[in-house]
Amino acid sequence: MIVRHALGITIAISGNTGAGMTRMTTKGQVTIPKRLRDHLGLKPGSDIDFELAEDGRVFLKTHPEAPESRFARLRGSAKPGMTTDELMALTRGEDVD
Repeated sequence: MIVRHALGITIAISGNTGAGMTRMTTKGQVTIPKRLRDHLGLKPGSDIDFELAEDGRVFLKTHPEAPESRFARLRGSAKPGMTTDELMALTRGEDVD
């Protein structure tokens, strides 16, 4: 059962999910099958919380990454000596020569 929430994604894993079996390492690590990682948009470094339900099911919860800052595309674009008007034009997406 896979349920999507507005603030994140919750997966309830019980029984045979058809995702294939995975084995726990001696360090307690498991690999989430690629099909599920792709479906959930999980990338290396994604934060995942584990919750144990009263009925024994384990829920994996993840939250979408924060959206990129609207100024992220501007990083490294400003040049030394630019005027305030040139900087403002740059933030508006106007061509600055």
